[in-house]
Amino acid sequence: MTRTAYAFEVADISSLAKALVRQLGETPAPPGHLAMLNMLARGAGWRNFQHFRASYGARAALEEPAPAEAVDFTQVARALRQFDAEARLIRWPSRASQISLCLWALWAHIPADTSMSEREVNVHLNAWHLFGDPAQLRRFMVGAGMMSRKPDCTDYRRIEQRPPPEALALIRQLSARG
Repeated sequence: MTRTAYAFEVADISSLAKALVRQLGETPAPPGHLAMLNMLARGAGWRNFQHFRASYGARAALEEPAPAEAVDFTQVARALRQFDAEARLIRWPSRASQISLCLWALWAHIPADTSMSEREVNVHLNAWHLFGDPAQLRRFMVGAGMMSRKPDCTDYRRIEQRPPPEALALIRQLSARG
């Protein structure tokens, strides 16, 4: 039987040690092999070993270098399916986690430090989506704190911030396409 080797890295070994001590203290008997794998995965920020393994496989499929922060590449791979070969959003995602990632990809195309009218924002958004609803995209981006607007909708601005690790990985993958 061939075993797949999974590289395991954590940003903070002290946090991992504390999580393992806490989890081992909660078990009445020494943990088995699978229980120990789950403890290690949880200590590094994953739900369990299966979640770690699925993300590892998705990362390898996307040929992404090992990140400094834990990235759920399974989510990135799912979000990539919402975009065409030119990195345009094909359809509105049905899951909230996918909506957020897709909005970050569109956010990356909005000019920074620029005051824009509603029409100007629509031009930018229409260039990067195919389902013809820039108003929905604008509303969700404002609601998610990615853009600001005046109450009379005359001034829109991208809010500068660091996207989450999964969004950064998605933006990198899409920039390679478009």
